[in-house]
Amino acid sequence: MESKGKFAAESVFNKGFNCAQAVLTSHCEEFGLSDEIAKKLSCGFGGGVGHTGGICGAVNGAIMLIGLKYGKYKKDDDESKDKTYKLVNQFINEFKNEFGSVNCTELVKFNLSKEDELLKAREAGVFTTVCPKLVKRSVEIAEKIILP
Repeated sequence: MESKGKFAAESVFNKGFNCAQAVLTSHCEEFGLSDEIAKKLSCGFGGGVGHTGGICGAVNGAIMLIGLKYGKYKKDDDESKDKTYKLVNQFINEFKNEFGSVNCTELVKFNLSKEDELLKAREAGVFTTVCPKLVKRSVEIAEKIILP
């Protein structure tokens, strides 16, 4: 199966949605979550959670996909919770090994919580050069975890 990272996720990102929205919507319907709800749910995670520069939206989107596949939803199902945490750690380690960080500010080299740096990031083309790569790879790494 060809990864949805290049076509689905990058396409969503290029239409003006954020990294988290692009990654989560790449596979959300396969796990019973509509595209609309996925976009609304993940909207606040862009720019490292609301442009605070924290954990990259693409990483957050992948974590949500892992949760959709394996997450705990029954009271005593600690096995699912443990598995989810283990797989999230696996994802984060692989992402960090490739990009050096999961922190948005470190990945894009601008502090998006500051208006002047957000404008500089836009002028530098970060959202058309760096972010699409992060979106694509987040989906590809997540797919190794969530797909059979």
